[in-house]
Amino acid sequence: MDQSSFPRPSFPRRRMLQLAAAAGLSAAATSACTGPPSPVPGPTTANTTTAGPVPSSSTVPASAVPIPAVSTRTGGFVSRFRPAVITRWSLAVPLPEEANQLLPVAVFLHGLGASHEVLLRDLAADRALQGHLDDGGLPFAVAAVDGGDSWWHARADGSDTQSMLVQEFLPFLGEQGLDLGRVGMFGTSMGGFGALLLASRGRVSGLRAVAAMSPAVWSSYAEGMQGAFDGPADFAANNVFALRPRLAAIPKRIDCGSEDDLAATVRQYRSGLPGRVEGGFQPGGHDALYWRSILPDVLDFLGRSLG
Repeated sequence: MDQSSFPRPSFPRRRMLQLAAAAGLSAAATSACTGPPSPVPGPTTANTTTAGPVPSSSTVPASAVPIPAVSTRTGGFVSRFRPAVITRWSLAVPLPEEANQLLPVAVFLHGLGASHEVLLRDLAADRALQGHLDDGGLPFAVAAVDGGDSWWHARADGSDTQSMLVQEFLPFLGEQGLDLGRVGMFGTSMGGFGALLLASRGRVSGLRAVAAMSPAVWSSYAEGMQGAFDGPADFAANNVFALRPRLAAIPKRIDCGSEDDLAATVRQYRSGLPGRVEGGFQPGGHDALYWRSILPDVLDFLGRSLG
């Protein structure tokens, strides 16, 4: 049946602009990289280190274990699931105490109009991770990858960012020495929806936890944002409300700002989830300021779950 015969989603334009713009992102977030693309997840284009605090020798025993520093890297690859673009990624890794130490990894999914750069630029996740380590939290890596405005599922245009994650990006992270038997998923807005969808689908065998910050979730196609799905059938195939029973055994955390237009539908989604759900509703809107404020708690949840 012609998709035009269905009613168009009624999500208000104001909300659509809020989701796309209030994340604090600019067009520069998706700018192309320089030089020819690499056929596989490629070499790093940046490498910086955030050192942990240096203890005073007069107050701390010499045998004290130093707090790991966080190293950041970025790179790109050409995905067969996104063939027309270069797919960029970011990675923040605590330097392990032992060379053969395998660290778990939490993969971040960005929101609408954004890119992998949100993780280290807008959320400053490397600094938040350093704070997590300073507080004695379990060391783990955080990573992000470009997904465009695909809503993290297969689309009618032939793109399939969910398969890109599972079949290309996760294996690449394994090649970087990360433990694919201990994987977490987290995301904001569109990415929060994507994290919940991927966890509900059970496509990541080593998934240990999922966290969603202000997830863009709706209980019906008519309520959703235009462009999020290719039609009612596509919505039904990716309906996270209907998939909630599949999250029964997975540790989960869901947060949303109390002033967010999505708060009501997020509350509805949370209320029907089986088992314990961490997180909740805190003062804030649908923006990076709110997400940065709750990120330390999200990292604590992920660290506990990946241990």
